[in-house]
Amino acid sequence: EYKERHEEGFYSYTHFCRQYKAWLKCQKPSMRQNHKAGEKLFVDYCGPTMNIVDASTGEYRTAQVFVAVMGASNYTYAEATYSQKLEDWVMSHARCFEFLGGVPELVIPDNLKSAVTKPCRYEPDLNPTYQQLATHYNTVIVPARPYKPKDKAKAEVGVQIVERWIMARLRNESFFSLRQLNLKIQKLLVDLNQRKMKKHPGSRLSQFESIDKPALKPLPTQAYSYTLVKQVSVHIDYHVEVEKHYYSVPHTLIKQKLEAHATGQLVTLYHQGVQVAVHPRSHREGAHTTLDLHMPIAHQKQQQWTPQRFERWAAKFGGSTEQFVMQLMQAKKHPEQSYRACMGLLSLGKKFTDQRLEAACHRALATGVTRVKQVENILEKGLDKQPLPQAQGDLLQDIDHKNIRGNNYYH
Repeated sequence: EYKERHEEGFYSYTHFCRQYKAWLKCQKPSMRQNHKAGEKLFVDYCGPTMNIVDASTGEYRTAQVFVAVMGASNYTYAEATYSQKLEDWVMSHARCFEFLGGVPELVIPDNLKSAVTKPCRYEPDLNPTYQQLATHYNTVIVPARPYKPKDKAKAEVGVQIVERWIMARLRNESFFSLRQLNLKIQKLLVDLNQRKMKKHPGSRLSQFESIDKPALKPLPTQAYSYTLVKQVSVHIDYHVEVEKHYYSVPHTLIKQKLEAHATGQLVTLYHQGVQVAVHPRSHREGAHTTLDLHMPIAHQKQQQWTPQRFERWAAKFGGSTEQFVMQLMQAKKHPEQSYRACMGLLSLGKKFTDQRLEAACHRALATGVTRVKQVENILEKGLDKQPLPQAQGDLLQDIDHKNIRGNNYYH
């Protein structure tokens, strides 16, 4: 039908495909990126992984290969880590900056979870720990746009080169530790950076020393220490959870949002940029670290409850009150089960006076009373003011009668 409609001039299918491909090549032009000296460092992970053998079990554990490439000189850094998790990701950057001997203006990562918590074409949300690293090194992180590999073309090419010139050469070797693997990678990395490039004069190393290195910002005087930064909520028990351990904060911050900074030694908590608590770091999962000053007054008092404290308190009323409190605690499997009963008993002193409570406890001990409610009934009914009933032995008196034999009768 097409030929019938266009008898004088028509395209064959082959000619049409040739023309379409020529047209298509012009539809997505690629802009050449010019990189300033010391400006950009592109970072990414290789797709393939390396194997590390457990010498004791013979099992394999995979290692990820981190790659960083300077924009102007193509100077390359690579190392292996056990994962792409946040700590490995951040510490790889720190070691890379040490390797470079300085800090670039910008770091261009991909949108992996350790770098970007919420990818966005316009305003991506950086992981706060990653941002804290950038603040320490005085650099800026600019993630590549999602699904735009041309934004980080240097990293893509750098990854390919590391895979071909380092990982491929190590594919038949066995490694029994991460350190052993990284020593081998560093050796091959020296060869890679000193190898002459085809399209540029000199090597990556010579280009770096003449172009990028002089423009790098100096390293900070204080070495970087990994700091986990995360947003936390204050629970109703005025504790926050950091790595499955719970740390206390002032109880006035219940239901508030805080920022936790956790190093290997300390956990520091901030509210609206103001430090509100500092604790030694603990790795006991499910346990609590609590400061008394963070507790409400009522909770602080309850925290001080001990058997010895209740005994000392009861002794101020008198010996009978102290003995009754000890009786309450001994009646339970664990003393803590009796604390509320002890509190209830001793609070009767405020309601009925200390002297009456002591008299009521004396009567309770004499009559076999064991419950606080019964002591309260004694006080309410005024029985503490009445004399105790005489014991049965006190009612018997010596009787002089002729029918009663004395002890001399029995031989």
